[in-house]
Amino acid sequence: MIDIKLIRENPEAIKTRFKYREIDCDEVVDRLLDLDGSRRELISKSEACKAEQNRISKQMPQLKKDGADTSALLKQMNDMKETIKASEAQLREIESEYSMLMLSLPNLPDDDLIPGGKEHNVPVRYFGEQHAFDFEPLNHVDLCTNLGLIDYVRGVKLSGSGFWIYRGMGARLEWALLNYFIDTHLADGYELVFVPHMLGYECGLTAGQFPKFEEDVYWLESDKEERRRFMLPTAETALVSLHRDEILAEADLPRKYISYTPCFRREAGSYRADERGMVRGHQFNKVEMVQYTKPEQSDEAFDELVGKAEALVRGLGFHFRTVKLAAGDCSASMARTYDIEIQIPSMAGFKEVSSVSNARDYQARRGAIRFKRESTGKTEFVHTLNGSGLATSRILPALVEQNQQKDGSVIIPEVLRRYLGGLERIK
Repeated sequence: MIDIKLIRENPEAIKTRFKYREIDCDEVVDRLLDLDGSRRELISKSEACKAEQNRISKQMPQLKKDGADTSALLKQMNDMKETIKASEAQLREIESEYSMLMLSLPNLPDDDLIPGGKEHNVPVRYFGEQHAFDFEPLNHVDLCTNLGLIDYVRGVKLSGSGFWIYRGMGARLEWALLNYFIDTHLADGYELVFVPHMLGYECGLTAGQFPKFEEDVYWLESDKEERRRFMLPTAETALVSLHRDEILAEADLPRKYISYTPCFRREAGSYRADERGMVRGHQFNKVEMVQYTKPEQSDEAFDELVGKAEALVRGLGFHFRTVKLAAGDCSASMARTYDIEIQIPSMAGFKEVSSVSNARDYQARRGAIRFKRESTGKTEFVHTLNGSGLATSRILPALVEQNQQKDGSVIIPEVLRRYLGGLERIK
């Protein structure tokens, strides 16, 4: 949620920045300004009536003691009571629409982002060299099947398209990747948190996914009396609500968390030939990084998260690039995003394996997450940031394709061998 003061001060500039996202919010902004004006007027009117009521109430005992006729004042107080009641009813209606519209607005993109969609994304740096083979390489689906790493057929049998099963060395390799990610984050001072995989509506609202994207998650059927829950699409949705409705101490910032979870996505499932196997699925594993910072620490924290994601991918020996997303390709909740993209040889171009984003104070406003500034004693909204560190469903395909050998075996990256009993090659 953005600050209404920004809209009041320069609505035309706000409209323009939303258009950078290729979204026209002109009518919403204009309506918000109308509602905000009516809301402030009603609040002022109600407070004035209450103040007058209090003034008269304080006079009443003395007037009665003096034998004065107070009938006119009593009528005036009753009239004011009805005025206040009507104003508060009208205010509730206005605030309901006002809140709905405020929650529907996306975040403002940072000023330095290029307007437009993903065609305007800009690679900012490349790492490593593209793999070259002196034999005809296999794609990851055939490699994983031949080596018994992934069981696609039985995954579909159990749950339908968009699901797979890790088996044997495939399950161990997946677990090794997750351990490599977690151990690296722990060494960097992040706190490991295991969160529920079923979340309440407020988590989606705070993260900025609701109300607009309510249908993009898996909802659990429940009785009307039960709390409505959904399966988390990413651990970020849980982690950014850890301190919802809290006021943190300035000395406790930044707070750095990681969490391993499976992630559940409805929108998965591509029919493109180059996205077979586990590149797109309804369930995949991921380690997520989240930071809560003071506003002035926000940019530094973003650079740290990007650097951490790059270091993890670099440690696996991949050729990859870091891409700055244009305003229209950033998710609705984020002010800026960098993607880490790797090459999977059998696929055209690069595939995103990590997305690092800064929400600024957008999520904090939605979740009332604040900190107390020591120098002033005032409360301010924190900034929240998140990054994949990393998702495995594209890492593993890249790993087997880039490290495949002529005899059909796959070389295991050195950073993973200690989790696999020193094993160097999967045959």
